[in-house]
Amino acid sequence: MPAALSPFYRSPGRDFTLVLGDCLEALAAFDFRFDLVFADPPYFLSDGGVSVQSGRRVCVDKGAWDRPPGRDAERAFTLAWLRAVRGKLTPQGTLWVCGTYHNSFLVADCLEALGFRLLNAVTWVKTNPPPNLSCRMLTHASEVILWARRHPRVPHRYNYALLRAIAGGRQMRDVWPLPALRPWEKVGGVKHPTQKPLSLLVRILLAATAPHDWVLDPFCGSGTAGVAANLLGRRFLGVDRCADYLRLAQARREALDAPGAPEALRARLDGFRSPGQLEALLAQERAALSLAEDAHGEPL
Repeated sequence: MPAALSPFYRSPGRDFTLVLGDCLEALAAFDFRFDLVFADPPYFLSDGGVSVQSGRRVCVDKGAWDRPPGRDAERAFTLAWLRAVRGKLTPQGTLWVCGTYHNSFLVADCLEALGFRLLNAVTWVKTNPPPNLSCRMLTHASEVILWARRHPRVPHRYNYALLRAIAGGRQMRDVWPLPALRPWEKVGGVKHPTQKPLSLLVRILLAATAPHDWVLDPFCGSGTAGVAANLLGRRFLGVDRCADYLRLAQARREALDAPGAPEALRARLDGFRSPGQLEALLAQERAALSLAEDAHGEPL
């Protein structure tokens, strides 16, 4: 195994692995197939704009990784990472990509060009969005999560009955009203600048994975997808170029090892009809599926 892919961190149970490095280089260095890929790529919005956080006016520049490189470069980057993760999906695997109107149309066009089949464009409606400071346009209160499967004709996993139960006996719709990041999701008051709420990732993984499935996040940041995966009995590999963000992810994962921590965290999640609904759904999953280790192996 190349030295560059020595894990930055691996949990004692080997169900949560972090890799420091560029995702294109990392994914090219090993051969493994994941059941689901969640990606929150750069939106390329760091151009001097401002927003509101905790009631304060703040600059939205997140770093060099989010500065607009030009449309041609954005398309080349998007095609490159989508091509890389497509090769790491199982035949039945699916991809979920976060975005806004700034990048979602480009991502959708690249998905079609690479042979994915687009399944849904989920609208995440933020129930607590920051105000629009310019007062010259509508408040930005939503993001889009594109859901696509690897092959146009190969069936994908969709846990229809489970999501129907979450929706109160009705079909789950493609509009998800969920709050943005809660204060308790920060580690020591610190968060990733584009950190997604845990409740959003839990719903995504419940929709399209089974116990013991492997989840990949090529831009994992502070590891929300990995925390969600482990809370649900799934396994995770995350890649990021920033060691500081990976340390946040490691701290969040290690916090799950405290007695009663997973149960307490699951009880705080939004989007369920009662505090105990998620525990009941997970118990049903365990009863329906064998929890014996499969032949999937490990990516690293």
